Amino acid sequence: MDQKTAQPRSDLEKFRSYLDLLVRHRLDGRLQGKLDGSGVVQQTLLEAHQGFSDFRGSSEGDLASWLRRILIRNLTDEVRKLDAGKRDLRLERSLEHAVEQSSANLMACLAQVQSSPSQQAVKHEQLADLIAALARLPEGQRLAMELHHLEGCSLAEVAERMQRSKQAVAGLLFRALKRLRELLSVENEGE
Repeated sequence: MDQKTAQPRSDLEKFRSYLDLLVRHRLDGRLQGKLDGSGVVQQTLLEAHQGFSDFRGSSEGDLASWLRRILIRNLTDEVRKLDAGKRDLRLERSLEHAVEQSSANLMACLAQVQSSPSQQAVKHEQLADLIAALARLPEGQRLAMELHHLEGCSLAEVAERMQRSKQAVAGLLFRALKRLRELLSVENEGE
């Protein structure tokens, strides 16, 4: 992974928002109040830091994939603890699929044909900027964006899940997109 390999802590820390996003939106509704998502992310980053010498990838994409696997394992362990040691393979597969689907949806938000390593690096930087900007949105706007654009929920489904009218959700999405454009353009101007 170029020179950054010598600094695993900083490499890993920049994935915190990404992992938080995956956990936040892919936990089954019945688990959200029972499972500490930020604790699972923290545990994932700690294990990754401790086991960084086991990482065999060469790109940020490889690192993200490795972190997702650790995250899935940790989520599965936490769900097992909640179920008092009972093993539910369907739930484990569901969690794995949900996390991978969220990750694929995030990448699709920035989908472009990438041919060179430098273009792929730019794509990962853009993804990190998008995740950071999403985290800075007001909660309602962030949730509406994540449900609609990352989970693929229709406007009606988002309205139902947020217990708001479709018009209110449309307003949230409009304001969120406007704010994201502002945040991302400010970040791009700073470079």
